[in-house]
Amino acid sequence: AMNRVQLLGRVGQDPIMRQVEGKNPVTIFSLATNEMWRTGDSEVSQGALVFLCTLGDISQKTTWHRISVFRPGLRDVTYQYVRKGSRIFVEGKIDYGEYTDKNNVRRQATTIIA
Repeated sequence: AMNRVQLLGRVGQDPIMRQVEGKNPVTIFSLATNEMWRTGDSEVSQGALVFLCTLGDISQKTTWHRISVFRPGLRDVTYQYVRKGSRIFVEGKIDYGEYTDKNNVRRQATTIIA
């Protein structure tokens, strides 16, 4: 069994470090990835922008990912050096969690554990 994800994108805001009671701190930030494809094309091309420009109209989809960094060394380096707008590569696993919001509604939260 394997749960592994690789993302290359831009950081949405400066990371925050959160201390959860009785647990180790965690650094959290959001990461945006873009998918581009030619209109009328079902095939998604990433990074082939120059090539696509000559071929027709381009559509783009931005996806936001929530990244959590628990590992002590990595967590601190991320908090110190990663900034809004940074272009970074993240490797980790997908975690499907549940939480209860302030209105007592159970919600799903998908997080990438870096």
